[in-house]
Amino acid sequence: MVVGKFYPPHAGHHHLIDTAARACDRVTVVVAPSSAESIPLETRLDWLREVHEDTPHVRFAGVYCDLPIDYDDPDIWQAHVDVFRGAVGPSTVDVVFSSEVYGEELARRFGARHVPVDPDRRGVPVSGTAVRADPVANWAFLAPPVRGWLARRVVVVGAESTGTTTLAKALAAQLRLRGGAFAGTRWVPEYGRTLTELKMAGGVKVEDLVWDREDFLTVVREQNAAEDAAARAGGPLLICDTDAFATAIWEERYLGSSSPRVRAAAREPALYLLTSHGDVPFEDDGMRDGEHLRAWMTDRFRAELAAGPVPWIELTGTYRTRLRTALAACDGLLAQGWRFAAPQLPRQAPGIVGGSC
Repeated sequence: MVVGKFYPPHAGHHHLIDTAARACDRVTVVVAPSSAESIPLETRLDWLREVHEDTPHVRFAGVYCDLPIDYDDPDIWQAHVDVFRGAVGPSTVDVVFSSEVYGEELARRFGARHVPVDPDRRGVPVSGTAVRADPVANWAFLAPPVRGWLARRVVVVGAESTGTTTLAKALAAQLRLRGGAFAGTRWVPEYGRTLTELKMAGGVKVEDLVWDREDFLTVVREQNAAEDAAARAGGPLLICDTDAFATAIWEERYLGSSSPRVRAAAREPALYLLTSHGDVPFEDDGMRDGEHLRAWMTDRFRAELAAGPVPWIELTGTYRTRLRTALAACDGLLAQGWRFAAPQLPRQAPGIVGGSC
């Protein structure tokens, strides 16, 4: 048996589970957060199952546990053991693998042998507390699904020929130069342009293209999938050239309105960057036909962003000015840090430190 919060799972947890998996025919990993924590139990279970899918003899069982922690109180100890026993089920626990100070006593109460695994964190120098305090500094210890969940998404939106793609690429490149966790910063291209290229592949001119509702559903589906894949493989910030929210504006531009299904596909990123059409001359690359609509689209983006919950800024001025402003906005986002609910419950009674399994 392995017991933990996995808040969030990191390389130390995976090392612990892998050690148990190599030594045992059957392993049950009990994931036992408190209900106050900010990563859902099912999300943690999904992450762990994905990372350890090559060891089918490892089973993951989840249970919320809001009991206090007091290592000197036998009744509280027994209450914890009962919770873990319920999660394990009828199987006998022969060995408890743990990196925590309570591992020896937990094993004794199960009538099992204790195997300590890297208790001083020298083999894998990370902890859940460290990750929650500074995800960026501990990014290398996180598996792809956790990175995908934590990555802050910055989306560049704007009218035709306002430099959204240029800015997104340059912003990601500048972040990569910082190295460390940012060395893998990704940017996600606009799938709408890809679909336009496919439609024009047979020699159709841009002014003769026909768009329908299904086309825009295809765009948001592909855009969201590409974004999610890039978030799992990249750094703490993901730069996106448009998103489903912007696609709804483009659908309105071509079809007169945006559909409920396209709007429903929109997610909330951490930040929007709106590229103003001012100071950017229109460049006809053979795939653009909306020079006369650029001011209207910029106004539509302004109105929709102002009415929404996501922070946003409008980028104006020269290319260098826009890039500097965008980088400063990203730094401001990083300075906010990541907020996790405290893993412990309030103090329950004198002498008992509130906590959870």
